[in-house]
Amino acid sequence: MHTLSIAQRHDHALLDVIIDGWQLTLALDSEGLAQCIHCTAPCGAQAGLDAWQRYGSNPCDLLSQWERTQLERLLAPCCSAASTKSRRS
Repeated sequence: MHTLSIAQRHDHALLDVIIDGWQLTLALDSEGLAQCIHCTAPCGAQAGLDAWQRYGSNPCDLLSQWERTQLERLLAPCCSAASTKSRRS
């Protein structure tokens, strides 16, 4: 089992999470997990949108359906808040 903790919430439905030493900045929308904006590996290696967008392989797109569902379930309260904010804008 992997541990997930929410490190920080940003404006515009961005959320920093830590999963087994990996630090991820995730973008949420009304449907759930939209994309990974930035990640830092436990060894310190970093990547962002500029590293994977040109190849069309955002890390969130590489999750299995089960993995994505589990992650969205854990982030559900945050996704609800993102949906509410986007409707107010």
